[in-house]
Amino acid sequence: MSELRSATKNFGSNSYLGEGGFGCVYKGWIDEGRMVAIKKLRKESFQGHREWLAEVTYLGELHHDNLVKLVGYCSDSDSNKVLVYEYMLRGSLENHLFRRGTQPLSWPMRLSIAVDVARGMAFLHGQESPVIFRDLKSSNVLLDSDYRAKLSDFGLARDGPTGDRSHVSTRVVGTRGYAAPEYIATGHLSVKSDMYSFGVVLLELLTGRRALDEPRGSTLVDWAKPKLKLGKQVIRIMDTRLGGQYSKRQAQEVAALALRCLDDEAKNRPAMDDHVLPELQRLLHHNKSGSSTTPVRTTGRRVSSKLN
Repeated sequence: MSELRSATKNFGSNSYLGEGGFGCVYKGWIDEGRMVAIKKLRKESFQGHREWLAEVTYLGELHHDNLVKLVGYCSDSDSNKVLVYEYMLRGSLENHLFRRGTQPLSWPMRLSIAVDVARGMAFLHGQESPVIFRDLKSSNVLLDSDYRAKLSDFGLARDGPTGDRSHVSTRVVGTRGYAAPEYIATGHLSVKSDMYSFGVVLLELLTGRRALDEPRGSTLVDWAKPKLKLGKQVIRIMDTRLGGQYSKRQAQEVAALALRCLDDEAKNRPAMDDHVLPELQRLLHHNKSGSSTTPVRTTGRRVSSKLN
């Protein structure tokens, strides 16, 4: 823990980056100059301990190009619990879509980010015991220096159903505007719940609008779905910051994918690896003349993540 205190100047304000899922996040340097993000658990947070343990479990065991890397973790006798991640230079997708003064993401960049997120989700869902992310949202999608997207914040993740079971039952947590309707109503959770959240993220990429309009109390889904169901109305919802610089046909195809992911019936939503990811990869390929797509990695490997 002393090394981490030194790395963050005793978790000082100059190192502060923001709030994480269960505590504050700081920037620091370890191992002779390696930049990292350090998340420190609030001591009074019982739920935070459970989320800390979930992050250690999942990110400590699963490794993929589109999951944020857990560099290490620390827990001492004073109940200080810390997670250390690779530092993602470009910050969150949320900031790039919604924060004033940021450079707008181009259409090809948005497609690339959608593919990266889909790859990460396909990897999680493809485990022998599927992993349900449960909190997919634009603030949990981080971008590296090359704008490659990685999933972060696994505090709410949990193992999905196995065998003949269609879902697991759990308390309802997550973020309003992203959570699937059947999960909110019943607590029934499945990989199809993640697919709904992915549909919301696709809408955010298309529209540049937040999943929840807090002043009005309305959701992006409620606003966009009626327009898209009328057909060929995608132009009416597109992010004006794109300045019209996008393929209308591709935007319509992404919108159609989003609608399928947002089906009110969980069983009707498509699977990530069989349908959604290949479709997004095809669209991205058409934006990169002569390029090829990268195959989905479907296996995880256990890595050592203990930091003394």
